[in-house]
Amino acid sequence: MKTLQRFIAASALLFATCATAQEWPTKPIRFLNPNAAGGLGELVTRIIAPVVEPRLGQRLIVESKPGAGGAIGAAEIARSAPDGYSFLIAPTNVYVVIPHISKSVPYDPIDGLAPVSMIVDAPVIVVVNNGLPVKSLKELAGYIHAHPGQLNVGSPGAGSPAHILGEFFGRLNGGMLHIAYKGAQPVAVAIQTNEVQVLFPTVAAIQAQLKGGSVRVIGTLTRTRMNEFPNVPTAAESGFPELGEAGNWWGLSAPKGIDTRIVERMYAEIRNALSDPGVKKRFAEVGMVTVGSSPAEFGQFIRSESARWKRIVEKAGIKPE
Repeated sequence: MKTLQRFIAASALLFATCATAQEWPTKPIRFLNPNAAGGLGELVTRIIAPVVEPRLGQRLIVESKPGAGGAIGAAEIARSAPDGYSFLIAPTNVYVVIPHISKSVPYDPIDGLAPVSMIVDAPVIVVVNNGLPVKSLKELAGYIHAHPGQLNVGSPGAGSPAHILGEFFGRLNGGMLHIAYKGAQPVAVAIQTNEVQVLFPTVAAIQAQLKGGSVRVIGTLTRTRMNEFPNVPTAAESGFPELGEAGNWWGLSAPKGIDTRIVERMYAEIRNALSDPGVKKRFAEVGMVTVGSSPAEFGQFIRSESARWKRIVEKAGIKPE
């Protein structure tokens, strides 16, 4: 009798789960951005939302919850109910950097979250204030060697790719002083006003300064030269293969335990949105490349990138705090 009761209970739970997945979504869906409001996470969501929302029949609500380099927001999603109404839209550092620079991480980006898709990638470039007399990565390295500890390298926050890469390049060549700001906009202003002289940003984060001529690009952390800067050598071409390829990509994930059919549906809608010419154009205008990887591909990418960034952090001499 007890066996039959357990079978009936299990069947009822399975039926309820199937029904929930088939009905989803029945209310607005939260995309939690673990950085400050008005940043790239919000921008990415707003670009895809006009295509995704009509097909899902529900709105995508962006909620910003900054703090601890993105760890606070990521931890909240990891603790959220896996019902398909809370997703994390986060950048590189949240997935693959924070776990290697913090002694206490309140979430597990590999085993505590369910990957959905990497939405976009924004290649990293190297820029200097126009007042700095260097025009290439080789010249920058030489200047650092001649003036150890005298250049300031900025970042939008501790643990960001810009922070780790700046520390790494400085350590390779004699040392720069890292200054962390609270977001991409403040550090972009800082290099414009020469508070910092070196920055490892994305094109999207530094567009105004590039257009205004207060900074210049001296290198790219890409496999091949960027179309936007055809005369600027890559880091590898410049003799710094250690820098490799780096991008500030943005990916979507969900709480662990979410129904795989919900994940597949959300992934399908993101892929559909990224195939829209208008969406592609909008991302290109802000220096981003559309990706749309599958849940399995994104999960594998997180694992491999986590191992790579661990090596970079160690070589940069950054100790977990």
